[in-house]
Amino acid sequence: MKKAYLSIGYQNRQQLEAEITAISAVLSAYQIALFVFVDQYHFAPQQEKEMMQQAFREISGSDLLIAEVSEKAIGVGIEIGYAAALGKPVIYLRQARSEHSTTAAGTAGYSLIYNHAGEITTLLAPILAKLV
Repeated sequence: MKKAYLSIGYQNRQQLEAEITAISAVLSAYQIALFVFVDQYHFAPQQEKEMMQQAFREISGSDLLIAEVSEKAIGVGIEIGYAAALGKPVIYLRQARSEHSTTAAGTAGYSLIYNHAGEITTLLAPILAKLV
């Protein structure tokens, strides 16, 4: 089964529950497993090297990266750059009311802007159909 790495800021995790549920549902329809790093790993502040090494391993083992960038997070930008450097497809995803990130959008191969979580399935499905 293919794997999609969802890049989100740790502090924004709880506010994105509806979005993550929608992303997971549409990925499942294309037989792609969702991997949410912040749900799987927890590191102490002094373990920054171990954290990033593990994130890089997980990205390397993924088939694509979806970056939810409605809230800016430095780690998400680093993960986007790493995935792009590996040649992985990168999908930029943000709420319409959120500030645009020129660096994240400029690195991603696909950009999706949504008004509410219910739109994610409709927006993401055509891209996934191209990638599988």
